[in-house]
Amino acid sequence: MTTPRFEAVKTEAASALTDDDLRSVYTGLVHEDGRHEYYLGNDTEAAAELREAAAVQLGMLTRVLADRSDSTVEEIAELAVERAEGMELR
Repeated sequence: MTTPRFEAVKTEAASALTDDDLRSVYTGLVHEDGRHEYYLGNDTEAAAELREAAAVQLGMLTRVLADRSDSTVEEIAELAVERAEGMELR
């Protein structure tokens, strides 16, 4: 089942990835069969800039998920920590 806006969001995201002025990109994909994929790239190798980009991306995602799932930021963050600890990334 696809929500009415899901296809539009996928199209918007794909288009935004082609912008020339991006400094950091993270795309996480969850497939219906449970497979996970992620794409992470940053236009810097400086540790402080990488941490800042990660914090901004995590903050945006956490805020949106909390708002849309009627959860608190803390609930989403706690669940994310649990999942991250259990993930084996390649």
